[in-house]
Amino acid sequence: MDTKALRQKILDLAIHGKLVPQDPNDEPASVLLERIKAEKERLIKEGKIKRSKKSAKTSDTPHYPYLLPEGWEWCKLEDIVSFGGGKTPSMDNKEYWDNGSHLWVTSKDMKYSHITNSLMKITDKALEVMTTYKKGTLLVVTRSGILRHTLPLSILEKPATVNQDLKTISPHLLELSEYLYVVIKANEQFILKEYHKDGTTVDSIDFDKFKCLPIPLAPIAEQRRIIVETKHWFALIDQIEQGKTDLQAVIKQTKSKILDLAMHGKLVPQDPNDKPAFELLKRINPDFTPCDNGHSEKLPQNWVWVKGKNIFFPMKSTKPKNNEFQYIDIDSIDNKQQIINEIKTIKTPNAPSRASRYTQKNDVIFSMVRPYLRNIAKVVTNNCIASTGFYVCSAIPQILNSNYCYYLMVSDYVVNGLNQFMKGDNSPSINKGHIDEWLFPLPPLTEQQRIVQKIEELFSVLDNVQNALEV
Repeated sequence: MDTKALRQKILDLAIHGKLVPQDPNDEPASVLLERIKAEKERLIKEGKIKRSKKSAKTSDTPHYPYLLPEGWEWCKLEDIVSFGGGKTPSMDNKEYWDNGSHLWVTSKDMKYSHITNSLMKITDKALEVMTTYKKGTLLVVTRSGILRHTLPLSILEKPATVNQDLKTISPHLLELSEYLYVVIKANEQFILKEYHKDGTTVDSIDFDKFKCLPIPLAPIAEQRRIIVETKHWFALIDQIEQGKTDLQAVIKQTKSKILDLAMHGKLVPQDPNDKPAFELLKRINPDFTPCDNGHSEKLPQNWVWVKGKNIFFPMKSTKPKNNEFQYIDIDSIDNKQQIINEIKTIKTPNAPSRASRYTQKNDVIFSMVRPYLRNIAKVVTNNCIASTGFYVCSAIPQILNSNYCYYLMVSDYVVNGLNQFMKGDNSPSINKGHIDEWLFPLPPLTEQQRIVQKIEELFSVLDNVQNALEV
């Protein structure tokens, strides 16, 4: 179920007057507009707001997008609210920040429909140079990269100040706040497309255009019914989304458990006729000595503990040779799916110094920088050069199946085990020696093939469930 589309459908029905029935006994929106106008004049007279100039973007004969139900009225956003903004008190002045208790809202706080707290707070001293906005004020992000796809919008649940990336929308009648939230959210994609300000370094909204957003104003009684119904539907959608999130977590945990069973020899039955892994290793290296003496965990029959340096070919260095080359950097990896998301094509003169790891198809690359992020993937093509930030696991085919190698390297046993060796503050890392010396559980080659087949069979079922959740 596409819950995002479902939310948009609810909002669309709300602003078209189709979410709740109309009541002919409701006070019409035309009367509401007169009350808003009177309140605006009162606020101007008391000096609480300034009389706004007619926006340069407005027209004397505005075009409204659709017909409204009886009792509704079209107006512009600027007709029923006042606008404001904010700034950042000097970060160098400790008197503005130390032990601050007043909310200072930035785009980082705009993750929820209602704001009750802020990551940073200012002091009484800073409050003297700021504008405080009351509960019920709407906040909208008008300058941020997030505006490429999302218009963050929130309602203040307590008084707050804001920074320069936000604009405030203060309804002349505060009881309009929740309804205006619905209307603006319903128009989110229209605003992002039509009001996007071109020619700026950072994505931003043309606020003069935004001020003229057409508002389908429902009677105040119907607004209240719309808000109740919208919240009811959104609560149900929240439950669906939480169920999806919970199920996705279960799928992730199940995959991890499958790999855990595989690495402990419990996913498929052993076959006593399989050629023992130890014998395969002795064929490659007659001097091979088992590493399981004293190891705390007993392996199944015909399995053996083996160091990384005994199952992977030694890593090779290489240099770009042609005019351009295919390059795999750490950020080429999709660490959620653990696949290579993008192989970069780079001009050889622009080759980064770290571009020197030789790879071939079916190698597994394991990021030694922040290994807990699980930037691990299988190389799917030849002639790629990888960053020196990777350990290249090139399986010796006589003893290690390349697919088993991949599942081995993404398993919790390997990732969590290697994490303990991380050093460094800014970019905690492990080194080549940690993987060379790590003990890996190695089954017979034929059992590796059965394990891979079983993993892929079970993962396919789980992936089908995952894909169904994302439809």
